[in-house]
Amino acid sequence: MAKNRKAKPIASKAKATTPSNASPSSSQPASTLPTRSHSPPPLVKEEEEDMDDEPPVKRQPFRFFDLPSELRLRIYEEVFHITERHVMELYEGKQRAGNIVGLDERPDPPLDLEPNVNWFLVRPRLSLLQVSRQMHDEAYRVFYSQPMRLYPHHDRFFYTKQPLLARIPPRYRNIINTMEVRFGKGWSKIPKCQNTEPSLGLRDCTNLRLLKIFVQCDPSDSFFNGFRGKNANEDTYKWFCMEILRGILEQVPRLETVEIDAFPGIKQGAPLITALRRTIEEAGKKLVWGPLRGWEEQPEPLLGLQQMMAGMSIAEAPRVVEAQA
Repeated sequence: MAKNRKAKPIASKAKATTPSNASPSSSQPASTLPTRSHSPPPLVKEEEEDMDDEPPVKRQPFRFFDLPSELRLRIYEEVFHITERHVMELYEGKQRAGNIVGLDERPDPPLDLEPNVNWFLVRPRLSLLQVSRQMHDEAYRVFYSQPMRLYPHHDRFFYTKQPLLARIPPRYRNIINTMEVRFGKGWSKIPKCQNTEPSLGLRDCTNLRLLKIFVQCDPSDSFFNGFRGKNANEDTYKWFCMEILRGILEQVPRLETVEIDAFPGIKQGAPLITALRRTIEEAGKKLVWGPLRGWEEQPEPLLGLQQMMAGMSIAEAPRVVEAQA
């Protein structure tokens, strides 16, 4: 039988090894030697990956039509109305427009066939009407309540066949309450679109209350002698403007007020201004003067001896009787 042998434990003697280049004097106790940190580096990338794995928060759309109707109407007015500041910023830039004093107090410019304004200002606003049927029904009345120019004034569309009023549907013509007409430009060659025919659509403007007339020049003045063209005299353009005004007043019976304004070079007693004023008074409409000239009612000037006596505070001037020999 084999004898049981006890296994002797193998004692491994750890030999202290020192680097060959270390001097014996540099040896220090183990407790004083600096220890190397074995903690893992911060998991920055893992945290970023965890954040990327989180689903993004889905924002709910703003429920615009949950607002009260009065507040929605106020927002429509701020968005759809084109002011004088908008036009000045388009042509002059925001910095120059900001230096103009009283720009916000100027009246809104009328809608017209003007390429730059229509492309950069009108077109984006009209696209909002296509958002939904409800927005269209609420906002189109606000947009078409702005002033509109009856005949085009821009050179590109001055001789067009159809003015802006003839291009829009009758449904939108009913909303117009202010319209502008400019007289003077093209006096030597009047465009055919400047008429009051039924195709223009004036009878559809049932809510039109204010007509603004702006006179740029008066060809009745003697300055235009020799430039009026063939078969034209000093009264030709004046009678044309009177016929245009009569046609508007006849087709828009609810028109209440007519405003007349002009450039500073035109006097209140000019033949064209006098003829327009007489036409308005014959139709029984209210006449007001525009802000540019600011004409006020003045008494007719006294002439001759009557004027001299009035300056002397005498009530009545004596009549001058011619003595017969």
